[in-house]
Amino acid sequence: MAENFIAEAFSLLAISLVVIALRWVSRVWTVGFRKLAVDDYLMVVAGALYSAETTVAYYVGNPWHGLANSGMTPEYRAALDPKSEEYRLRVGGSKNQLVGWLVYTVLLWTLKTCMLIFYSRLTDGVHNMRIRIRIGAVMLIVTFLATFLTILLGCQPIHRHWQINPDPGNFCQPAISKLQVAVLITLNISTDFYLMSVPLPMIWGSRLATKRKWALSVMFSGGILVMVAGILRCVLILTSTINAHFSASPQKHLPTSRLAQEQRTLLT
Repeated sequence: MAENFIAEAFSLLAISLVVIALRWVSRVWTVGFRKLAVDDYLMVVAGALYSAETTVAYYVGNPWHGLANSGMTPEYRAALDPKSEEYRLRVGGSKNQLVGWLVYTVLLWTLKTCMLIFYSRLTDGVHNMRIRIRIGAVMLIVTFLATFLTILLGCQPIHRHWQINPDPGNFCQPAISKLQVAVLITLNISTDFYLMSVPLPMIWGSRLATKRKWALSVMFSGGILVMVAGILRCVLILTSTINAHFSASPQKHLPTSRLAQEQRTLLT
């Protein structure tokens, strides 16, 4: 299972990096290197973050073997020797899961920022769009801080994120924390809904043919794929067991959201 996950993760990373490269080639060909915008450079940052997240996901399986501080009975926790190899793996795996969630959050909101900046360029000079862009910017800052700080500080003191015995509780089990899942899925979906709504008034208020309007609306509504992937990921996390941390890893569903977001700017 670990081998399949690793092969899939790095294959999808390669595909996403190719998409980013194509986006850059398209932009340089269209506007020239000197006229590249902030979102063009942010996509390079996103590529680096995704590479880091894939590496973190790799470590979930090797060397931590998918283990963390969850999926154990109180009796099992009490009997586990702090000097044992399994104890070390569970502590290391829990730290790895925490880092994975933090990098995942930074990556998601970096992509959202790219889309908002792209929309600001797309709607430059359009009546009332500047206000919608500013609202979106404030929304992204607030939701990012709320999500990042919930993941990092939702369990106190921080070392309980990798505590084995006694049971630190679900909120302190980063692989399956319901608090992290609830906050991330709520704020992720709400910001995606808002971002999808930004260009639609401009499209439907234009003089384009109705078929063209529908085509553009469908393209800019690609965030629906992101939301579906996010919901599926959270279901996997909430139903995961000690042996299911590979499928529940936040990295696994990143390519869906990345490609959905990047292809819109590539094709526009």
